[in-house]
Amino acid sequence: MIRKLNKDDHEVCLRLLKTKPAENLFIIGDIEAYGYEQEFQMLWGEFNESGELIAVLLKFEENYIPFASGSFNARTFAEIMYSDPSFKMLSGLKEITKQIELYLNQPYKRKRQLYYAKCTELTTNGNSVDFSIVQQADPQDAEALVELLNSVPEFSGSTMTLERKLRELNDGSARSFFIKADGKIVSTASTAAENSMSAMVIGVATLEKYKKKGYATKCMMKLCSELLHEGKELCLFYDNPEAGAIYKRIGFEDIGFWMMYTYK
Repeated sequence: MIRKLNKDDHEVCLRLLKTKPAENLFIIGDIEAYGYEQEFQMLWGEFNESGELIAVLLKFEENYIPFASGSFNARTFAEIMYSDPSFKMLSGLKEITKQIELYLNQPYKRKRQLYYAKCTELTTNGNSVDFSIVQQADPQDAEALVELLNSVPEFSGSTMTLERKLRELNDGSARSFFIKADGKIVSTASTAAENSMSAMVIGVATLEKYKKKGYATKCMMKLCSELLHEGKELCLFYDNPEAGAIYKRIGFEDIGFWMMYTYK
């Protein structure tokens, strides 16, 4: 049986999602932030014959994110999405989204695959690393951080704006660490979509002149050690194997692929 979820389903829903907090980063974060009864956000759940919740489908504005613990009714999830006039995106773990894709008659405009990695423990003890040059950003650093990201080729398509960075640093929904050299910020790492169980690492960047000095690794390790100490799982996307090697050295492991479909 598939039906809409409401606030009375909250404990049951989180019980399923927290089995994989990193994989369900976005669903958990959106539920904690907006609940079940918003016009722009809805959730559906599939229950088995024993009444156990086995799959969830989140709609956030025009984007849908599914999660299932095993086999699920992909056809009905696809029908829910297809019947929504605002539906434009599908994203999620590859093994789940590929089942829904089969039932979506609507042609997609773009399909992107990213490596998805998570970290539950650092391979190097953070206490043995000198973090004296690593600083945590506050709102007055927002402009310099955005300038750094905009100047790094890998982030040429970034949607980060000064207004967004200021909002995140002010409301605590994200945090950033950085290293300065020659009077300017030269390397940084940040989080996004933080919730009570997990967080995503984003914006790992270093100016070309200051690469191969271990700066990005130190920013990452400081950021990750703080979040892991808070009991959160960490995750990140990457599509560059060279970048993936850096992440794996400090404790990230690939957990699959994250798919993003854009529909016409």
